[in-house]
Amino acid sequence: MEKSDLATLIKGRRSIRLWQDKPVSEEQLLKAIELATYASNAGNQQNWHFYLILNREVIKTIADAVQDSANYVVSLPEASGFSEIAVRMLKGAGFFRHAPAGIAVASSQYQSPLDKILEAREKSNPEDNKAAQMRRWRNSANSRTQSAAAAIAYLLLILHQMGLGAVWMTGPMQAKGSIEKILNVPSGMDLIAYIPVGYPAETPALRPRKPIQEVCEIIK
Repeated sequence: MEKSDLATLIKGRRSIRLWQDKPVSEEQLLKAIELATYASNAGNQQNWHFYLILNREVIKTIADAVQDSANYVVSLPEASGFSEIAVRMLKGAGFFRHAPAGIAVASSQYQSPLDKILEAREKSNPEDNKAAQMRRWRNSANSRTQSAAAAIAYLLLILHQMGLGAVWMTGPMQAKGSIEKILNVPSGMDLIAYIPVGYPAETPALRPRKPIQEVCEIIK
């Protein structure tokens, strides 16, 4: 692949929320997931786990769980202070029930040697504020979440290259417990994200990106 082809692929990807009523090949999706596992990951732990969901009833059950949790949030008096758009999005949180397939991404717990040392230091000497602060800094950029995110970024590009449409969803995390029960996610592993997949039934316009000068600072 030429560099220009890669740029076209990256810039051409869109978040898809409408799909054709057309099945997606299990083999194709497994290939996409396999390629995604070549993403960079913390300590080469490869501690991600993918649940490829092709059963429409399971997808609908997951969507119902997400919608139920969103309905609860909308019912709270605190929700009245938010915009109509935000509330409308919550009311449609289960939109992905019509996707032909879904990929739930989970990750097992991982603690690097450095984290273990700092944790041990906090327990043995709670007054060591420096060790506690270092732990907080590291937890703000959780390595296992970063690893799963890297794989998801690869996955979205691969699916797009295959002619499929997907959207990276963290909203379903509001129903994390319910989804983990539906998928029988074992203890010690956590749901990270949910990705509905199918053949696109829409062509969203590109949302403008911030200029590079606004998001990048050059330090010489």
